[in-house]
Amino acid sequence: MKSLKDFIKAFLNNDGQHVFISLLVAKICAFSGSLFMIRILSEKEFGMMSIVASVFAIFAPFSGFGSPQSLIRFGSLCGSEEEKKELSAYLFRKGFFYQLALSIVFFLLSFLYVSHYYYIFYIFFFFTIRLMGFYFLSHIQSNSRIYLKNKEFATVNNVINISGLLMMIVFSFFWGLYGYLIAIAIAPFLSLFWYKESLWKIRISLKNFTSKEIWNFALHASATALLSDALFSADILLLSFFTNENAVANYKVALLIPSNIIFLALSFMQSDYPILAQNYRNKTFLTHYIINYYKIFVPISLVVLVVGYFLSKTILQLFFGAQYTHNSIIFSLLLAAFCGSMLLRNLYGNLLSAVGLMKMNTLYSALSLILLGLISYFLVPEGGVKGMAVSMTIVLTVSGLLMMLSFLSYLKNLK
Repeated sequence: MKSLKDFIKAFLNNDGQHVFISLLVAKICAFSGSLFMIRILSEKEFGMMSIVASVFAIFAPFSGFGSPQSLIRFGSLCGSEEEKKELSAYLFRKGFFYQLALSIVFFLLSFLYVSHYYYIFYIFFFFTIRLMGFYFLSHIQSNSRIYLKNKEFATVNNVINISGLLMMIVFSFFWGLYGYLIAIAIAPFLSLFWYKESLWKIRISLKNFTSKEIWNFALHASATALLSDALFSADILLLSFFTNENAVANYKVALLIPSNIIFLALSFMQSDYPILAQNYRNKTFLTHYIINYYKIFVPISLVVLVVGYFLSKTILQLFFGAQYTHNSIIFSLLLAAFCGSMLLRNLYGNLLSAVGLMKMNTLYSALSLILLGLISYFLVPEGGVKGMAVSMTIVLTVSGLLMMLSFLSYLKNLK
């Protein structure tokens, strides 16, 4: 993969275009759903929904205590389909019971908010159901990826997201907020149509990997995912603590488009991850991958930044309404932060995972969360939404640089 042409060709041969389209569809559906809810809910109601969704976002990547992430990593290294099937069955069974415990803990958190927001209890209930469905969806998607069936992965993604959006619109029309909650609870369970063979009946005999190394990676992967996604939820939770629901709504609006641009990078990393894992000791392959990645995403980032900066007010008015155009500076700042994340954090975080250095990701994710709390403590009480945007920009940049240095150190030591 020395040239950019070979890089793109490999991406297409791996059905990467299907992954790209499916992630684009997912972002469009999520964005459309958020727009729909912003339009029909008051700032207070939307702020409350954002709080619960932020808590959910912390728990969702911890699905099955990391069993789906471990399945992708070790499943990619399995030599035969039989080994892949046994590993999938093993992780599915163990992860299911871990997911039950996780869902119970998530639901119990609702009691911490009831005294402040009396009907948030019901919102937590429906999100708990969604959390269980998310486990099945994550496992089925991971199972497709270890067989390099990116087209199937994309199909599952498309069905879940498009059906979920349609149900949300229709159900919300008839039952309002509760219609929306019913739709998001049901949607991930549609993935069970791809549950082709009972994983409870397969005999398991792990040959190439020990349960210790599988779950060591899984726990670090889930901890990393938990801490990483906690970072993108902590901003909302900290803002709600230091300010109010209106500030949360304004920040969420400014954040929505910038945080979604990273799907461009994720489409490559999602489709290429199994291949990167297989080549984790190939210095030449990894070096050329980084170079070709930058050939694509440096120009893309520059275009996004320039267009976003000069059209920030127009974009905000077009998608969210004139009442949110005063957030243009915050929008531009967050856009710069997430473009930088595509070039640093997203790239090197996934590479560290693919080569097995998940512990480093866990360390830097924990550091990022602590850093966000410390910086926002000083900037948010006085700076409000702008203070939180600055805090997030600093944290994403610092953590991305640390991940880059760690991976380059690993690469340097390869022979």
